[in-house]
Amino acid sequence: MAEAQKFIDAWHERAVALIANFAIGAPPYDVLPTSMMDADFLPAAELNIELFFRFLRTGEEPSEADTEPLVARAVSLTRDGMPMVEALTNYRVGLTFVWNQVVGTPTAEEAVTASTSAFRLAQYVALMTSRIADACVDDVRQSRYDRIEQHRAIAEALLTGGDPYEWAEDAAVTLVDAYVVAVIRLGDAPPGILTELRRRLAGIAGSFLYRDSGGWTTLLPLRSAADERAAIDSLAEILRPKTRAAKPAIWVGVSAAPTRDGLPAAFAEARVLAETGRALRRPGMICRREDMVFEYAIATSGAAGNLVRVLDPLDGQPVLSETLEVFILQDFNQNGTARELSVHRNTVTYRLTRIAELTGYDPQTPAGISTLMSARVARQLNENGRG
Repeated sequence: MAEAQKFIDAWHERAVALIANFAIGAPPYDVLPTSMMDADFLPAAELNIELFFRFLRTGEEPSEADTEPLVARAVSLTRDGMPMVEALTNYRVGLTFVWNQVVGTPTAEEAVTASTSAFRLAQYVALMTSRIADACVDDVRQSRYDRIEQHRAIAEALLTGGDPYEWAEDAAVTLVDAYVVAVIRLGDAPPGILTELRRRLAGIAGSFLYRDSGGWTTLLPLRSAADERAAIDSLAEILRPKTRAAKPAIWVGVSAAPTRDGLPAAFAEARVLAETGRALRRPGMICRREDMVFEYAIATSGAAGNLVRVLDPLDGQPVLSETLEVFILQDFNQNGTARELSVHRNTVTYRLTRIAELTGYDPQTPAGISTLMSARVARQLNENGRG
């Protein structure tokens, strides 16, 4: 028994590490279906691992409350157009992938425990797929599903430059000429957060919701130019976490389209803003172009790839890297930098000179600090999936 527990503990540890090191498109994760990759994938995978290994150790099936975030995620995916068979297949493929990576070909010592555990895995997959299938069928039976699907289709048509003409005569649908496009992206998200966000967003009168592989996009109706600020403020209030302890990292790129023809461009801009805000871990939730002119320019210029290596000479120089970071945050004030670092001002000057020698860009000149700041942003975008 103790020997089996040792193997199970080791597999559990490997499974946690496998998900912690997840990177889309990188081996071994490149074998996973792309339709699995949405903003809830990682927290859902983490919860699956914890529930399965608890089941493996105790033999007690997870309760419906335990699995509710996973079931809700699958229902949400089917609402957004994924066939139920694909959602169920992805579930099986994902768990099989984890098992093959974690256990693989068991050793002779592991063989008995692996065989028993594989049976438990089959039981767990059967349990989860049956709960997901039941929930999806129940959801489709509800009349509100048709309205959710209709709103999703309208949003998709508007965002891609289409004409939702077939719903123009529907008395229950109100289409206006101008919208704020708000693209929502998440950082480290707890299980089920996208489903919870959908519930909050669905209550905004006259809005339309669309889900892509990264999160939610909502179209907020504008009936006047002055309505833009109020619409964004209302959205921020709706998305603001109710408790500090449960606060997820959320970035919302917003862009107004005064006409329907401008919606695709506004969508593209809002998406860049949200993804750039997330990549830079920007402190503010709402990401507007006017507040991110510099960062937006780097993200859309195509120059980020050429800039990412500018700071490479400082990789082995943590003191110089910290000095440059503080110097930028202190608005290029050497005295403020010295105070923040608790060093003499001459020390800051010396370090800035060394940065110039190593990188070829002098942070004490406008051209030099502009290049170094651009490289700093480009590197953050590249490291966090936006470059």
